[in-house]
Amino acid sequence: MKYTMRDELGAPTIVERSTFQAALDALRVREKAHTREGDAIAAARRRLPMVEVNGSTPLIGERGAVTLLDAFEGRRMLIAYYFMWHTGHPAPEQCEGCTWVTSQVRELSYIHSRDVTFATFCQGPYEESARYRDFMGWEMPWYSAQDSLDTLLVGREHSRSGDWVGRMHIVCYLRQGSNVFETYWTTIRGVEAMDNSYRLLDLTVYGRQETWEDSPIGWPQRFEGKQNFRTNGRPTAQWSRLKAGYSDDLGTGRR
Repeated sequence: MKYTMRDELGAPTIVERSTFQAALDALRVREKAHTREGDAIAAARRRLPMVEVNGSTPLIGERGAVTLLDAFEGRRMLIAYYFMWHTGHPAPEQCEGCTWVTSQVRELSYIHSRDVTFATFCQGPYEESARYRDFMGWEMPWYSAQDSLDTLLVGREHSRSGDWVGRMHIVCYLRQGSNVFETYWTTIRGVEAMDNSYRLLDLTVYGRQETWEDSPIGWPQRFEGKQNFRTNGRPTAQWSRLKAGYSDDLGTGRR
């Protein structure tokens, strides 16, 4: 991590409360328009057509071989996050972006109350990746989709032959009886739908503090690149797990 923060940070102009409120009110007009546009996009998303997917597509879970249909856990809808994976590599070398968003998916009861299951579909082998899940303390259902990626992510970049050449994806499914349909998918910054940390940082005066952001001169931008989710060589969320005494041994012989 490269730090470019200066001892004296830039800061907004100091004004009276009325001037501050007037500027905030002007911004609020844009924020409300942004919210309404987001609602309109969501409405259009609900009206997309859908494509059938083979519900018997195999996955590997904690009880062994299961199917895509099984991953619904009896609910009508399924949100699957396709976790990128470096097969045979130790925990510090696993995907920091996937670790970032997955670490923030904790309470699933609200999703379940809408007849939706959330599950992680890892693009690598089950045994290694399940060890990683346990190390990170994640509790959502976890599957390996490694052998079915050509079917489940047809036409999209995904891991092949254990090489990490793919991308993360969110894919949404609908079940009608035993028939399964794909209704939506997104990737790259689209997976920020799972995030709350960066969305909260966006509300602060210094934002995400990354070099790609449009910030005034003098604002701290400590993190190089478009997004940075690593601290001292590891995905940032791993450090708290190590401090808590959890083992990051993935059974690969490399740590």
